[in-house]
Amino acid sequence: MPISLIPAPRGVVAGTGETRLTEASRLYAGAGAEGVGRWLGSVLRAATGLPWREAGEPAQARDGVRLSLAADLGPEAYRLVSDAAGVLVEGGDAAGVLYGAQTLRQLLGADAFRRAPVRRDRAWTVPHLTVEDAPRFRWRGLMLDVARHFMPKEGVLRYLDLMSAHKLNVLHLHLTDDQGWRVEIKRYPRLTETGSWRARTKIGHRASPLWDDRPHGGFYTQDDLREIVAYAAERHICVVPEIDVPGHSQAAIAAYPELGNSDVVDTAALTVWDTWGINPNVLAPTEGTLRFYEGVLEELLELFPADAGPFSPFVHIGGDECVKDQWRESRTAREQIARLGLADEDALQSWFIGHFDRWLAERGRRLIGWDEILQGGLAPGAAVSSWRGYAGGVTAARAGHDVVMCPEQQVYLDHRQDAGPDEPVPIGYVRTLEDVYRFDPVPAELTPEERERVLGTQANVWTEVMEDQGRVDYQTFPRLAALAEVAWSELPAPADRDFPGFERRMTEHYRRLDALGVAYRPPGGPRPWQRRPGVLGRPIDGPPPAL
Repeated sequence: MPISLIPAPRGVVAGTGETRLTEASRLYAGAGAEGVGRWLGSVLRAATGLPWREAGEPAQARDGVRLSLAADLGPEAYRLVSDAAGVLVEGGDAAGVLYGAQTLRQLLGADAFRRAPVRRDRAWTVPHLTVEDAPRFRWRGLMLDVARHFMPKEGVLRYLDLMSAHKLNVLHLHLTDDQGWRVEIKRYPRLTETGSWRARTKIGHRASPLWDDRPHGGFYTQDDLREIVAYAAERHICVVPEIDVPGHSQAAIAAYPELGNSDVVDTAALTVWDTWGINPNVLAPTEGTLRFYEGVLEELLELFPADAGPFSPFVHIGGDECVKDQWRESRTAREQIARLGLADEDALQSWFIGHFDRWLAERGRRLIGWDEILQGGLAPGAAVSSWRGYAGGVTAARAGHDVVMCPEQQVYLDHRQDAGPDEPVPIGYVRTLEDVYRFDPVPAELTPEERERVLGTQANVWTEVMEDQGRVDYQTFPRLAALAEVAWSELPAPADRDFPGFERRMTEHYRRLDALGVAYRPPGGPRPWQRRPGVLGRPIDGPPPAL
């Protein structure tokens, strides 16, 4: 049978014959692989209906599945061997064993992704072969915006499973914005009492005349977030939280008006924002605001421990799209500029970001922010999410900072997937499955040394026009599968990539997504119920610029 693995492994050597898994097949998990064994046993028992009894010794799992660590493999690397002795999955670490187990799941067929057996009489077989594999990038991520439209906890856990199935390992969780505050902070209860819900919501682009007059809201309790982090860690996914400052903060100001520029606007009259766009109501650049957000971050650091994975020390502080108009009018802001000896309002934002850069570093954490934080300079340990194009990432890498490449023009999955009139709420440039597949996170102009600063890449899913799980699925898939292959696999230069071959492998992968209940965009276009006729979007014509 053809091997249709996604993401594509580094090497596959086909053998002759197949391993048949039966009620007698057992599962062995060696030292260091016990957690993967528990996960694999649970999903295989559910999908196959087979008992999958645990084996105490490798020999007891002959004709079954053996999981173990291998000293000759690197971090996250794995080797899968299916032969007459059964299936052996070895990893350089527990994460590598998990990725090998995910490959095994794909080899078993789409029904292995279901939660209960659909045919009791089917045979479960794995072709004899050897797979050798390892990731290209360390950071392989998804940014999920739960601030604009809240995604309940169960939805986040579901996306962690979908990420794991695609060998992604970083969930960037965008928790706060003008339209909602989604994390419980016990010392500031009004952040969720007031800031977690809005009275109504704009339907479509901000120029749309349509409104949903139902209140919208929700937040994660601290125990919810502990559960999300633990669930992610079991799947070797790091969760990087984002608390947006000093812009994108109207929800916080609505809850605590003293955080805003009250000498310029009546902050007590502000509510959680009900529309989209760049908001002029930004945080006041005062010592009081700094102390408030230090309190927020103190609780946040306890919820997101630094030892949960290689990227768990990171905390994202936003730093993008901070409109300075209120600061220019504010006597308080002007006095702060003078007191600090700063040149202007841009330098004031740099001071604001720099404070939290140092504050986090003192606690063993690393700040990461959108590429605007480069203005004014950064501490050596800070990292940059390059979203306005490649340029911010190039600047950051050349200055010695680590970079996550996520340019809007390439991997913003809220952008439309086709130029046709049936695309629901068409936003931005056309970014097809092929466009994402031909994205390369490493700019050609970087030197070999500078390229080492590119930690990897992530797709960003902004949810202004995604009101529920089905809409998020439609925008995210199948393009996230292409991004996963870009992030994991050693691919040729973009123009030389075998997209027709990827499409052929996607034929089988769509069956896996069906089994997982993913409401993806079909290759032929949206299904009738996925369209949004009459809802105004913001399409941009032509190819995206190379920035």
